[in-house]
Amino acid sequence: MNLGGWGRVLCCLRGRGAAGGIILMYHRVTELDSDPWGLCVSPAHFAEHLEVLRQRALPLRLTRLADDLRQGRVSRGAVAITFDDGYGDNLAHAFPLLRRANLPATLFVTTGILTDRREFWWDELEQILLGSNRLPPSLRLTVGGNAHEWELGSEGDCRAEEMLRHRRWRTWEPAPTLRHRAYVAQWETLFELPAKEKRRALDELCAQAEITPGQRSTHRTVSAAEIADLAQHKLVEIGAHSVTHTALSRLSAAGQRREIQGSKKHLEDILGCRVTSFSYPHGNYDENTLSIVRQAGFTCACTTAHATARPGADPFRLPRIQVLDWDGDEFARQLEACQATPHPAGT
Repeated sequence: MNLGGWGRVLCCLRGRGAAGGIILMYHRVTELDSDPWGLCVSPAHFAEHLEVLRQRALPLRLTRLADDLRQGRVSRGAVAITFDDGYGDNLAHAFPLLRRANLPATLFVTTGILTDRREFWWDELEQILLGSNRLPPSLRLTVGGNAHEWELGSEGDCRAEEMLRHRRWRTWEPAPTLRHRAYVAQWETLFELPAKEKRRALDELCAQAEITPGQRSTHRTVSAAEIADLAQHKLVEIGAHSVTHTALSRLSAAGQRREIQGSKKHLEDILGCRVTSFSYPHGNYDENTLSIVRQAGFTCACTTAHATARPGADPFRLPRIQVLDWDGDEFARQLEACQATPHPAGT
C-alpha cells in the first residue's frame, strides 16, 4: 500500500473537479471461506479504506450529505459510509475501526433478523450448496406448483478441499462446478418469492441436505439490544432496510407498506427516536415503493445504482458505490474512477 499514491489519486475528491458526493455501500467486514456475492471486506482492508477517507476525503453522515444534495450544495470530497443488512461483524469488526478513525456510518438494518435467528436466505442457500456437506445426486424443489430439479451427480459428495479451491468464485463469473451452477439457479428462483415461500423452499432444501437451519457464528446478525447500544454512539446512524429483505417491487402496495412502515416502526420502538433513512433491499423498487417510502416519513433512501450523487439528486434514489475487498491503493483508484462514472437518469 503506497500512502503517497493516495494523495495523487484522491486529490480530485477535495479539489475543484469534485462533481458530487460519494455514498459507499458495504455489507460485511470479515473474512470467509465462501463469499459468492463479494460482500466481505477484510478488517485489514477496511482499516486502509478508512485511512484513505480520513486523510483525503470529507466523511459526512448520510443524512447530512442527503440534505446537502437536496439543497444543491455538496462539499468537495464528501463521502458517506453505509452498511446494508445488519450482520454481526458490523458491530464486532467495523465499528471499532470506525470509532478509532472517528468516522461516521449508517447501518441499514433488516428488522426481521432481530427476532428470527436464522441466516439471511442467500447465506442459508450458500451453506446448502457451497458448503462441505454431502448432497444427494439431484435436488428437487416445488415453487408455485412447478417442480424444479438440479442434477449434481457425483459432485453431491464433495470434499471440503474441493469447495475451498473455489473460495474466490463470485456469482458474476462462470460457475466452476455443478454446485455453483445450482446455487445461481436456485438464487434466481428464490429471489422472486415472498419471504414465507423462501422459508418453505429453504426448509425443503435443508431437509434434502440434512442440514438443521440456524445461524452459523460466522453469519450471525445483530440483536435489538446491540442496535440500541450502537445508536447511542454519535458516529452511528441506524436506517431501515425492510422487514424481510424481499424484492419490494414484487409485492402488492399493501405488502410494500408492511415491509417499509413495519421496519421503520420496529426500529423507532427500539431506538426511541425517528429513523429517517431507508435502503431498498437488492436495490429493488418501483414507483409505488418510492411513494410509500416518502409517505412513511423517511427523508432519503439509497439504491444500488453505481454512480456519484450529484447536487439536486432525488433524495429517494441516491446512488452508491459497492465496495469490494480492495486494498487501500485500489480503493483510492476506485474513488477516483467513480467521479467519472456517468450519472444514471433519475438519481
